[in-house]
Amino acid sequence: MTISSDATTDNDKQKVSAVLNQQDKDINKYETISKYIEVLLHTSEAPLTANALKKYLSLSNKELQLALDQLQERLEAGVLSLTETASGYRLQIADGYSALIQRVFPQRQERLSQALLETLSVIAYKQPVTRSDIEYVRGVTLSSNILRQLFDKGWIIENGHKDTLGRPALLHTTPQFLDAFGLTSLDLLPPMPDMTVTNAIT
Repeated sequence: MTISSDATTDNDKQKVSAVLNQQDKDINKYETISKYIEVLLHTSEAPLTANALKKYLSLSNKELQLALDQLQERLEAGVLSLTETASGYRLQIADGYSALIQRVFPQRQERLSQALLETLSVIAYKQPVTRSDIEYVRGVTLSSNILRQLFDKGWIIENGHKDTLGRPALLHTTPQFLDAFGLTSLDLLPPMPDMTVTNAIT
């Protein structure tokens, strides 16, 4: 039995058409899921983890990643960006608009003192550390007010005690610290600044 070339061509066309239709369905599916994710991120007061998004939307790892890619691609045309932090995913204004925000709303830009930033740096890079460790690295007495500010922001916590005289508390950074600086882990911290040079300048 001989099959005509026309029949073969028609069959190939049907297969291609079926593949294209499935691709269109997949695109529409992930576009819809990406919109659901965007709604949840807008609504949530805190970042949402991958596990939370998969649970809320009944997604597999692959489905979540494809939907996140779709969301990121769509957001590139607007003013928001999808950011992953230590606590999960969140939406934020794209970095390119920072200068505009600082110029129009300068009161919204929090000014952190040099002493606070130095103290936070020592804790982040050297943790766990004690108060005495921080004073040794910075070469100056540590103000209790600086530590209080860091505790109030939720950027540091006390966890454990050093096995030495007086058993001083050990200080660590928190996921909120990573979130505030747009980091997913401490491994992404830039090189630690030279405190001796900084103190000499100030």
